[in-house]
Amino acid sequence: MSSPDTAPAYNRRSFLHLGSAALLGAVWPLSIPRASPRVIDVHCHPRWLGFNGARTIENMDAAGIDMAWLISWEAPEREISPNYYATNNPTGVGITFADVIELAERYPDRFIPGTTVDPRDPYAHAKLKAAVDIHRVRVFGEFKLRMRYDDPDALRLFHYAGELGLPVIFHLDVTFPRHAVPADRQWWYGGDLETMEPALRLCPGTQFLGHAPGFWREISEDADVATEQYPAGKPVVRKGLLLQYLDRYPNLNCDLSAGSAHTALSRDLAFTRQFMIDYQDRLFFGRDAFDNRMYDLLTHLNLPVDVLTKILAGNALRLVPVTP
Repeated sequence: MSSPDTAPAYNRRSFLHLGSAALLGAVWPLSIPRASPRVIDVHCHPRWLGFNGARTIENMDAAGIDMAWLISWEAPEREISPNYYATNNPTGVGITFADVIELAERYPDRFIPGTTVDPRDPYAHAKLKAAVDIHRVRVFGEFKLRMRYDDPDALRLFHYAGELGLPVIFHLDVTFPRHAVPADRQWWYGGDLETMEPALRLCPGTQFLGHAPGFWREISEDADVATEQYPAGKPVVRKGLLLQYLDRYPNLNCDLSAGSAHTALSRDLAFTRQFMIDYQDRLFFGRDAFDNRMYDLLTHLNLPVDVLTKILAGNALRLVPVTP
């Protein structure tokens, strides 16, 4: 999840084959008829940031997005940061599965439904199976709870999600100072990236998509000494823990949505372009908000067309196939 972005949404898919120099000099919007691949947003929420169903579809059309994984945020109210109340639908707690179902059934050709359950609920597995059987849920996300993700109940649920064929989108927020006792109460979620290592190792049949500041800050080796939630404006140092895990665990993938991914990937463009090429099969385009900043960054990098095609939709279609 991210904060609102006020940038206007234009249809920018026509710029797919333009070079970075042309893009940097472009004046929005332009209309250049060019072929472009499908675009699938793997991180979309219903009825938040001021967007109801109709506005979401209008925004997707303007941005050239064909389909989106529509995901909930199921959490006890006591675990939801007060900062979200101004942007979430006030008729429920968090981002409800009910809103996912309503929008997905209204626009079945645009949304792939997803949801989570709380592993601390003794009926979690039965509820998730019912969501798959009744509402055709195909994604487990957004998993965002104030518990360590190496908890035995969480590991068991991750394994079950893999058995059901559901990719898992997990959110990480860490505490500060790093690896010390926090002075104040903080709205952390999941713990360190290290808390996902047992899941990656013990659930090889489950595909995981990492998301949020606690995940993306680990792209750089100096993450532990960075004092900012979103380290920015400095080169990526050698091989951070995120890259080490990508090399070690083939079931780890990256959700490119929100300010966390954009900040991490815009700090060192030379690194980012090579990162996109090296891990092209593990990167998934997403927005979280209703802006185009990640799409713009991807096109500015002047990536090979086959790489960009995988990131924009090919990888998503491989994990969650849909009819053309």
